[in-house]
Amino acid sequence: MNRRGPIEIDGRVAVVTGGGSGIGRALAEGLAQQGARVVIADVDEPGMAATVEAIEKRGGRALAAPTDVADAAQVQALADRAWQAFGGAHILCNNAGVALWGGLESATLEDWRWVLGVNLWGVIHGVHAFVPRMIAQGQGGHVLNTASMAGLIASQGLGVYNTSKYAVVGLSETLAKDLRPHGIGVSVLCPMGVATRIRDSERGRPAHLRTAAASRPEPVELIGRTLSPESVAAMAIDAIRDNRLYVITHEEGLEPLRRRFQRLEQAILSKKT
Repeated sequence: MNRRGPIEIDGRVAVVTGGGSGIGRALAEGLAQQGARVVIADVDEPGMAATVEAIEKRGGRALAAPTDVADAAQVQALADRAWQAFGGAHILCNNAGVALWGGLESATLEDWRWVLGVNLWGVIHGVHAFVPRMIAQGQGGHVLNTASMAGLIASQGLGVYNTSKYAVVGLSETLAKDLRPHGIGVSVLCPMGVATRIRDSERGRPAHLRTAAASRPEPVELIGRTLSPESVAAMAIDAIRDNRLYVITHEEGLEPLRRRFQRLEQAILSKKT
């Protein structure tokens, strides 16, 4: 099976991690508005309940599944829940994420384990738990992985976060090639500033991975506009429907991307001189 053309969202089952707030909530609500039944995963149970309530008020169908995406067993249980409740899953949004600021020279092992556990292993766990089942059900589908412009452009003071998001971009680019024969598309979402609670990520850090809060630097100020989660989710849903790999939400990212690839080109050309 090799999917060509747009995917139909109406009547499909979507799973959204980090669906208790921000981009995840907007994705869940947007997919539900287009007729998908939605499984919402998060560690924020009140947030999940609010997302479910908002969807059901509009006549949609949704359920909450408390999930820590850093735990492989919990993500496997999330997949079980989707198949038990709705009979399958067709759209997987690996969206849960956290942010951490500070130079790499001061990053602790707890910092690395926390951020990579959510941002990278959360995506890996989602792919591992859902993709083989999606292939087996033989109905096509789509995987959306939330990365960041920080997965394409490195910024000082965001090294741990950059590392996690660069890995998600590379994973997504490869996954798109691997899943093409199965009719499953892949998109990677790379926003810049979005009006979410990611600057307050420490609220969800597990106790065993916490470090001294007093030493935490101020968040890095991002260039460009701050978009609403709803506008970013709408772009992502369009990319899911149209099977587009890259979702670049901010035009302000074009010039930094151009400079990066000019430096890469120059590195190659300079060897000839």
